[in-house]
Amino acid sequence: MTLAQSQSVPVVQAAQEKASTSSFYSAMRLMPKSEREAMFAIYGFCRLVDDIADDGRGTREERKAELLKWRVDLDDLYAGHPPERAGFLVEPIRRYGLRRADFLTVIDGMDMDVAQDIVAPNLQTLDLYCERVASAVGRLSIKVFGMDEEAGFALAHELGRALQLTNILRDIDEDAAIGRLYLPREYLEAAGISTIEPKIAIADPRIDTVCRSLARDAHVRYAKAAAVLAKKPKGRIATPRLMGAVYSEILHQTEAIGWKPPRSRVSLGRAKLLGIVLRNGLFG
Repeated sequence: MTLAQSQSVPVVQAAQEKASTSSFYSAMRLMPKSEREAMFAIYGFCRLVDDIADDGRGTREERKAELLKWRVDLDDLYAGHPPERAGFLVEPIRRYGLRRADFLTVIDGMDMDVAQDIVAPNLQTLDLYCERVASAVGRLSIKVFGMDEEAGFALAHELGRALQLTNILRDIDEDAAIGRLYLPREYLEAAGISTIEPKIAIADPRIDTVCRSLARDAHVRYAKAAAVLAKKPKGRIATPRLMGAVYSEILHQTEAIGWKPPRSRVSLGRAKLLGIVLRNGLFG
């Protein structure tokens, strides 16, 4: 076993275990073993750098330094030098042509969270954040799906943003607990909410109006992603189609409950997930 292979085992296994309780896992199970392992390697990378941004350990300067180490490690990997921690990415990069720029863009997104807690960003900043932490991951993923870049990058652009907005809308309480509020400032102001203190803002019943405005934006993104998939581009499109269907359902159910406090976080059960798989014709 090579050094890269030995490094990949714990990271990929940890990613599989972490994902096994998520909606993401249902989509990954549709894929052949080599593609699935590549996706878990990408997911593992994202979890590792996300934990630096989110776990609250160390000062901001220390966390920024940790992210810089990942940048250096990626530089070493793509230069053909032995990487310190990114060995688990060697085989997926070799097999699928994953782009260094997209990994670095993901780190750029984590840097946004490390630099300062994101609180009521304007729409432009929120879109940039979604581009970095979600659509860049989509660009890595479509390489594994075997899609051409033109259609694949268009899909990553729209579906990545749709998924990230759905996560933001589902996790407003969790984010507020760590001092973050990803809801756009323009929508808060339009609803008459002047405070940007996260816990106070989400306790205002008018937060429901804010969230429904952002949900409409997410639905537009889902529709645009579906339009790309409807053209049946080259590649294994069943996986992104299922991810879109699952997260769109999460968004619909969250809308049905609403965002007025107290809120409950939507999670799809096994029966609901199976129904989505069957409805989308993803068996065979």
